Amino acid sequence: MRAMWCGFALGVIVLQRQAALPGWGAWVALVLATVLGATWAAWALGGAAPADESHVGLSCGRRRRMASGWAAVWFAAACAGFGYAAWRAETRLAEALPAAWEARNIAISGYISSLPSYGASGASFLFRVESWEKHKAATPLPHLIQLSWVAREAPLPPLVPGARWRLAVRLKRPHGNGNFGLRDTEAALLARGVRAIGYVSDPGHAVRLPVDATGVGVRIERARAALRARIDAVLGDAPHRGIVIALATGAQDAISDADRRLMRNTGTSHLVAISGLHLAFVAGLAGWVAGALWRRARWRGVDAPLIVPAQKVAVAGALLAAGVYAALAGFNVPVQRALWMLMVVALALFAGRELARSHVLAWALGLVLLRDPWAVTAAGFWLSFCAVAAILFAASGVPRLHRDAPQDASADAADPLHDRTDPFAGPAERAGAVRRLAAMALPPDDWRGAMRRLASRLGDSARVQWAVTLALAPLTAYWFAQIPLIGPLANAFAIPWVSMLVAPLVIASAAMPAPVDALALRAAHTCLDWLVVALSALEGLPWAVLRLPQPGAWPLACAAVGVVWWLAPRGWPMRWIAPFTWLPLLVPAPTGPPPGAFRLTALDIGQGTSVLVETARHRLLFDAGPGPESTQAGERIVVPYLQAHGIGRLDALMISHDDSDHSGGAQAVFDGVDVEAFVAGILPAHPLWASARTRGAQTVRCAAGQRWRWDGVDFEVLWPDPGPLAGKPNAHCCVLRVTTAASVAPEAQDGRVSALIAADIEAGVERTLVARDPERLRAQVLVVPHHGSRSSSTEPFLDSVWPLVAIFQVGYLNRFHHPHPGVYARYAARDIVLARSDADGAARVEARPGALAVERFRDTQRRYWMDPPTQD
Repeated sequence: MRAMWCGFALGVIVLQRQAALPGWGAWVALVLATVLGATWAAWALGGAAPADESHVGLSCGRRRRMASGWAAVWFAAACAGFGYAAWRAETRLAEALPAAWEARNIAISGYISSLPSYGASGASFLFRVESWEKHKAATPLPHLIQLSWVAREAPLPPLVPGARWRLAVRLKRPHGNGNFGLRDTEAALLARGVRAIGYVSDPGHAVRLPVDATGVGVRIERARAALRARIDAVLGDAPHRGIVIALATGAQDAISDADRRLMRNTGTSHLVAISGLHLAFVAGLAGWVAGALWRRARWRGVDAPLIVPAQKVAVAGALLAAGVYAALAGFNVPVQRALWMLMVVALALFAGRELARSHVLAWALGLVLLRDPWAVTAAGFWLSFCAVAAILFAASGVPRLHRDAPQDASADAADPLHDRTDPFAGPAERAGAVRRLAAMALPPDDWRGAMRRLASRLGDSARVQWAVTLALAPLTAYWFAQIPLIGPLANAFAIPWVSMLVAPLVIASAAMPAPVDALALRAAHTCLDWLVVALSALEGLPWAVLRLPQPGAWPLACAAVGVVWWLAPRGWPMRWIAPFTWLPLLVPAPTGPPPGAFRLTALDIGQGTSVLVETARHRLLFDAGPGPESTQAGERIVVPYLQAHGIGRLDALMISHDDSDHSGGAQAVFDGVDVEAFVAGILPAHPLWASARTRGAQTVRCAAGQRWRWDGVDFEVLWPDPGPLAGKPNAHCCVLRVTTAASVAPEAQDGRVSALIAADIEAGVERTLVARDPERLRAQVLVVPHHGSRSSSTEPFLDSVWPLVAIFQVGYLNRFHHPHPGVYARYAARDIVLARSDADGAARVEARPGALAVERFRDTQRRYWMDPPTQD
């Protein structure tokens, strides 16, 4: 079963990397390959040796036959996994919002199907559509959509799961920002079954329908909402209220940014998510209580354990409690993994079968992917399964305890330690049980026995923590661009603190009546206060976090080999080589362009501007996108992009002018990376100047005539003129020109390649620049002025720049309707290569002397769930 489920998972993973779903020809080939693989596996393994025959004793031909049979099992299972995931994807993608319905008022009726997530301006929730009033479509319409309800003139109404509403909404197809190296939010929406997103466009005329929805899912969500309301009522605005809510309901939207950053930097983020650790605690406690009560129960004068063994009752109680707790947690992937493992073990126990832990993990892997084939696109899937796999693999190398045992079988059978281990345990668990029983055999008054027991448990805990930290380090670097070096020490006390104090108090409060539950919740919050103080002290250490660029496939593969080598059983040959396999991960090769060249990346941040310019050893960020007042793109996209690409320091942050879609994310950049120089076209009283000086950045107001050279690349500011800033912000925003070194090729005439970043200049500034020096405007790459608005990109300006590539940074279905159709047609008529962030995602330009290359995210990173690309 291990080979089958692992092959199935491989097929699912391969499908989620495809740019398109298979056509009918590929389906025929897939079915034939599955049948052939299964047939070969049945033939090759059908005549294999009996289960008790040693593989060593097989003939060479029989071993080759068995190897080919297991390879066929992997192949057939991978084809089946690929086909299953493709079928699920086709079924889900069949529901689609017609493109003509986007950004229009649509009347719908349905009910709230999830626990609402509250923010500063309103709430968001999943809405199950029961009817599209006065609207018909040729294709199936989405049944599940994600809505935002913004509190404007009136406060939010009670948004209770199951409540039916008639709403006027504006929707759009699922669309996420596409940036190199960052998570794909479209995949997350697809995994949740969300096929349209939007907002309530007319809250004043929303109608609450009289009959609420019923059903198991709605009841669960109502229970979660009621539990959250109780916590809110008790803790109010307590600083760590969000962690308590996360531990109780699995909802993490209330966790503060400070707490989230602290736990990420100390490697303790897993503690705030309801994970397998918390579910195991609940299941273990419930199983112990159920077993203890059953052992003392009697039925008609007969002891209850004589009717049903207490062990089975304990397992059933543990399974029931785990299922309830998993429902409250929202069935995230780590919880699913732990729940499926518990269910498989319970079924094996009830059936009287012995099952290895690796088989249990394989069954959990298959069941998770059967329920959600898109789980492989989330970090939680990899972190959860790899952590458990690392524990099992590392434990398999723990040596058994060697004792002076009798030599004959009868004496061994008489050994009091014989058959005292868990029948479901693997070699490591059996060895651990033997060590514990051996320690317990010592005289109770022997202090050396107590020390041995303590040392044994500490050693096992340290080995487990080491294995998990080592195994998850490459994944942490890939998903979060950092490795918390302080993680093992922080988890050494944070795990028992949360598991033994905080989580039990939070869980117990859910079953306590008022006002006793308030005492438990306040005690849990006090324990969190103390934990945060300790973690903050560790976070302040200079070596607490190692930040790395997001590794590619080759460094990850090398690090994975090193993990296996390090955690292999004792006696594994040449273990000293293992650390060297981590060098590609820990010491990445330089990724910047060569001297004399530059790389320009126009990020997809929605409606706004943020452009990263890289030379061989320097980095400049031009604008930082929207901030908290809008989409928080600076915090959500710009800073994570910098960190994912190993940019922890900017040589310059240039903010063109004081429009929120350009300057709003600057504060997040200051908080996330070091800034050497701050150059801006904003008024002297703007708070960003003070923020830059506080962080030790050099401050300069941008003005025409400023020039500098980095690594052979020339930078020049063309606008605004020196002197006091006057007029509206668009009239004095910074304009930057970047130029490569001259080409050394004899056939090239100069060969310089330039890029012009024009911010939000309008027709008046364009005319001034053209009249002043049209040759200085010449550039092969143009970041289009003012997002392609009608007030910019005049004909004389385009004639002077004469770009080969034009980049529009615009939001998907933005309310300004940028770019203006007439302006866009003006660019298209000049046969310019066009890239627009709403359709193409981020655009990356590699400019070298005499050479120019353009890469669009949705061209090179396309996945089957993305809408088809637009044609130039």
